[in-house]
Amino acid sequence: QVQVVESGGGLVQPGGSLRLSCAASGSTSGIYAMAWFRQGPGNKRELVAQIIGERIIDYADFVKGRFTISGDMDKKEVFLQMNSLSPEDTAVYYCKAITRGPSFWGQGTQVTVSS
Repeated sequence: QVQVVESGGGLVQPGGSLRLSCAASGSTSGIYAMAWFRQGPGNKRELVAQIIGERIIDYADFVKGRFTISGDMDKKEVFLQMNSLSPEDTAVYYCKAITRGPSFWGQGTQVTVSS
């Protein structure tokens, strides 16, 4: 069993920044990748960024250089630095821990970008 917990969401003005955190605990030895997804109002859940293995990093095109994913795979901990935030970034952000078998999701953290 794996538990995934996100934190760091909140209300921020357009152009502002937030740093999200995610930690996986429990039976974490099989986790080989961790990812950030988001689901905005009326949208499907979409991939934001992921870390595969130790150093392979992928970003969604809509990030446009604004977001940076980082983490420590030994600790099964991942972060998402979000800069130049837009109202379009308003969403619940979810962390996903990925194994060769099941994947495990956190409950999500709300990010609201508004004046």
